[in-house]
Amino acid sequence: MKQLSVLVMSLFVVTAVAQDPVEKEVKSDVGAVTVYLEGAQETRSVSVDVPAGKTLLKFVGLSPYIDAKSVQVKADGKLTVLTVNHQQNFLVKPEKSDEYKRMEAQLKEVQSTIRLQETHLAIIQQDLEFLNENRNLGGKDQSLSITLLKEGADFYSQRLTTLKLKEIERRNILEDLYKQENALQNELSAFSSKKEFATGEVSVVVDARQPVKTSFELTYLVSNAGWYPSYDIRADNISEPIEIAYKANIRQDTKGDWKNVKLKLSSYNPSVSGVAPELKTYFLGYNTRPPVYGKVISSVSGRVCNSNNEPLVGVSVRVDDGNLGTVTNAQGSYTLTLPSNAVQLNFSYLGYKPRTMNISGSVLNVVLEEDDAVLEEVMLKSAAFEGVQVSTVDQALQGRVAGLDVSKKAVRIRGTSSIPVPQQQVEKQISVDFEIKTPYTVKTDNNVVSVDMAVMSLPADFQYYCVPKVSKNVFLTARLMDWEQYSFLEGEANVFFEDTYVGKTILNVNTATDTLSISLGQDKKISVQREKVKAYTTKQFIGSKKEETRTWKTTVRNNRNEPVNLSLVDQVPVSQNEEIEVSHQASSGAAFNAETGEINWNIKLEPAKTLELDLKYVVKYPKNKFLVIE
Repeated sequence: MKQLSVLVMSLFVVTAVAQDPVEKEVKSDVGAVTVYLEGAQETRSVSVDVPAGKTLLKFVGLSPYIDAKSVQVKADGKLTVLTVNHQQNFLVKPEKSDEYKRMEAQLKEVQSTIRLQETHLAIIQQDLEFLNENRNLGGKDQSLSITLLKEGADFYSQRLTTLKLKEIERRNILEDLYKQENALQNELSAFSSKKEFATGEVSVVVDARQPVKTSFELTYLVSNAGWYPSYDIRADNISEPIEIAYKANIRQDTKGDWKNVKLKLSSYNPSVSGVAPELKTYFLGYNTRPPVYGKVISSVSGRVCNSNNEPLVGVSVRVDDGNLGTVTNAQGSYTLTLPSNAVQLNFSYLGYKPRTMNISGSVLNVVLEEDDAVLEEVMLKSAAFEGVQVSTVDQALQGRVAGLDVSKKAVRIRGTSSIPVPQQQVEKQISVDFEIKTPYTVKTDNNVVSVDMAVMSLPADFQYYCVPKVSKNVFLTARLMDWEQYSFLEGEANVFFEDTYVGKTILNVNTATDTLSISLGQDKKISVQREKVKAYTTKQFIGSKKEETRTWKTTVRNNRNEPVNLSLVDQVPVSQNEEIEVSHQASSGAAFNAETGEINWNIKLEPAKTLELDLKYVVKYPKNKFLVIE
């Protein structure tokens, strides 16, 4: 194995000497961010002076949560982008924010004061021990006069009192300092995780024929960020339009602040698979079962290591021996989007036995075993490498070391994410984007920042709704027509009616049709009372049938100063047995649904008016049967 490593490293050194580009570090700031429901795309723009020839540009100080497959670089100028690679730098840690540094300095100051107070307390305790050990004023063979004894007792008492009071004072001070230390530690823990993160880096190799100043645009997808919508819905009265404030609640902990960035909010979720499901053939037979469709695994990720739990870099990961695949990164990790029919993954790496694993979940970690036969074969060929034709090396290494390409002139290591530039932007047809005109600052602390996207005044059809059998409360609803043009997303809404906060509701756009109904809460100025009319509730026998009658009276009163539209819903039982007959009659204007037994009155009630609605139904069934009727 060591001889193989020497061979590969020697090839790398030959290539590096022949094509060693000038290295240049590039620092940049996030200028624009597209925030998705889960994740965000950061965009950095910077101008760089590029010398003639090959140059390795290192974009440093990036987020540790970058998705390597999403990295794109766009360059303006007369140069060629050769490779684009993402890596993590474990030697450089993300820069701490000013707030974090302030709290750290304050914590160190408190801890220094604690150590000082603890030292003073230790000295006091030593003085107390010394005093107690020497409180015997006379020796065993020496007698004391009353005067000396009294003086000694007074000294001991005074000194002991002084030391005890100082001890109490120091302990009280320490108790307060311990509380401050604990509070600061909790703040630091909440502000940022104690875990150390590596910074992200993107290496770009460019080739310029002459020195040129070029503008670079770097974009990539990061996790640990997202947004969700919320609304403030206000209605002054039922005769004016309602006002809807559309808000975005943004949070991020990408380990880098977004300072005065251009924000764009997208309804798209990159973490959701874009692979459409497929049907399996349904073979019908006496001994066959219908196909089972379980939970679809849209992507798989994991880590590949050897038997010593060391990560393997460049392991080839492929789907069922097909063309779809990827390679592991510097940490031995991989992520792969799966087609709908994927069943197995194949892992192969030079010097290790290939392994096939069933895709049983979204996380698949693999341990590869060394293959002694392959190692011996490569070692024999590498022993005579001096003076051997490149074709022999090709036979030994070509196709076995992921990322290694062997040609007759030189050995070239391919970039893991080389992307041609310039890129063409494709307009998305599956999401809605909201562009925020005002620059915003969002700190990397996972705290929610509320951004006002739009405030709309929309005409609405107000209607009251009540189901008195369930609840006597009357709810006001606002019905919006042509709501699709406003690009609403499902979210929680705070409702204000007549300058009063009435509670929360859900703006549910997933079940809405051409009319979007928004609940504005209860209105106590509309009273509804439902009661059983006992005088018309009867039970009698007619032949072999038993007949029971139920009568209900609902009283509605409008205590508002304007007319209201009210939808009042009640019901009659629905028979599922041909022996049971149900007939009903209700006040005029009621709509009846025979399948559900639902009765709906849509009424217009003038101010200070009262309306009575009657509902009566009769149930007939065999008199030798027992039936429970409300």
